[in-house]
Parts: sequence; structure tokens; C-alpha cells
Amino acid sequence: MLRTSASRVLDDSDRDEVLALLDTDPVANVFVASRVRAVGLNTSRLGGQMWGFGPRGGLVSLCYAGANLVPVNATPEALHAFADRARKQGRRCSSIVGPAEAVERLWERLEPHWGPARAIRRSQPVMVTRSLPPVEPDPLVRRVRPEQFGILLPACVAMFTEEVGISPDSGDGGALYRSRVAELIRIGRSYARIEDGRVVFKAEIGAVTPQACQIQGVWVDPELRGRGHAVTGMAAVVEQALGYFAPLVTLYVNDYNLPARAAYRKVGFRDVDTFMSVLF
Repeated sequence: MLRTSASRVLDDSDRDEVLALLDTDPVANVFVASRVRAVGLNTSRLGGQMWGFGPRGGLVSLCYAGANLVPVNATPEALHAFADRARKQGRRCSSIVGPAEAVERLWERLEPHWGPARAIRRSQPVMVTRSLPPVEPDPLVRRVRPEQFGILLPACVAMFTEEVGISPDSGDGGALYRSRVAELIRIGRSYARIEDGRVVFKAEIGAVTPQACQIQGVWVDPELRGRGHAVTGMAAVVEQALGYFAPLVTLYVNDYNLPARAAYRKVGFRDVDTFMSVLF
């Protein structure tokens, strides 16, 4: 049996093997795979470390250790190894997120050292669609232009604060978050319906691989909710995602957000997995 000490920090020489393992589940691994495809495994470019479990040529499991801690294809032995490394390193992440069973087991090992968590989302359905939406997309949902950054940013901050429970302006004053919002606009993966300088609906395509892309940051102005903007807006974003980015679109959502889950089903999404998030 592989021991705890079998975990190691990977580098660009492991890239092909890492991608092969990530591609075994392109939906669950879309975030990590997108990062690796974009920047490789060099720690400075990746924004964290990629831990591997298993010998070179025989990788079994991975764990991305950056702003998020994300287990990938994690066996019980690998989770022991990753938890041991994370405990010794100390908490550097703002969340643990990924397949529910793996995250739960990882958190069981880390909670005595890292706890308590600020919030735990134990059941987050992972949803996918491969088909054009069966509803008419909102024609006013369009790619956000760079000059609209100042209009979009307050909506992004409001969404993040509502979803995560803290403002993205904490810590570094929001510099990193503003940079990410601007980057998604620049690369054409930020969509919104903007009327008279007001964001009605917005969403981003946050991760992209050849197999799948992931929608994130879905938000409707609270004063305009219940009018169908989420359904028609998501239909527009899914249409763009399938047309320009990947043959499969995925997202994950809190299980208690029943209006959002209902809206996604109307657009054609179906449940395929469950994630769990531990927030700090």
C-alpha cells in the first residue's frame, strides 16, 4: 500500500500524466484542468502547488493547493497523504472544494488543525448540459466590453458577497478580484444584460477545456428577480458557451437554492454529481 509519504509536489515534467488523469472526469475536474492547460504546473504560474500521489508514470490522485484546495480522483490513501501535507504546510487556501465524499474525508482530517470553518456547503449539485436550450435566449445578454468594467464590477461584488458570505474587497482590498473580473471581460468570457447602466443579469464562463466549460457567478439584480431573467439569461450564456468554448457546459449550485436549480433545469441542465465546499 502506498504510504502517506508518497505524496509529492509535481512540476511541468508531469504535465502530460496530470492532464491524462484530469481528463478521466472532465466535468468534476474542469477548474483544475483549465488551470493546468493554461499555465502548466510551475508553482509561480499556477498560483499554487499540484500535489501528486503515486510514482512517476503511475499517478493515482492529485490535489490542487492554491487559493482553493481541490482533491482530484482522491483515494483514501491519497487523502491521508494530502491532509498530512496540508496540515504541515498550514492553511493557505480560502476554501476546500470538490467531489463531496473526498472533501468530507479531507475536512475530517484537517478540521482539528484548521477548524472551525466559516461555512460548510455539504451538498452542491453538479449540473451539465450538452444541448442548446429549449427556451428562447435573452437577445440583450451580450459579451461585456472592457469599457463596461465599472458597471459590471459592483454586480460581481454583490454576487460574491451574497454567495460566499464575505466581500471580495477584504484582504487585499479587492485587487485580485478586480483583476479576475477584468481578465474574464478581456478574454470574452463575461456576459451580461445591461440596461441604462444597470446590470440586470450576469454570468461568466470561468473555466474552459476542450471537453467542458464551467459557468460561474450567475446573478440577477435582486429587485428584478422572479421575472425570468435567470432562465433567458442562462439560455443565452449556454448558447454562447456551446458555440464558442466547449461541447459540454457545467456548473454547481447550492442544494438549498431552489429557484436557481429550477431555472437551470428549464435551460436543459441535469444533475450528475455532488460537490462540497468548506469556506474559511
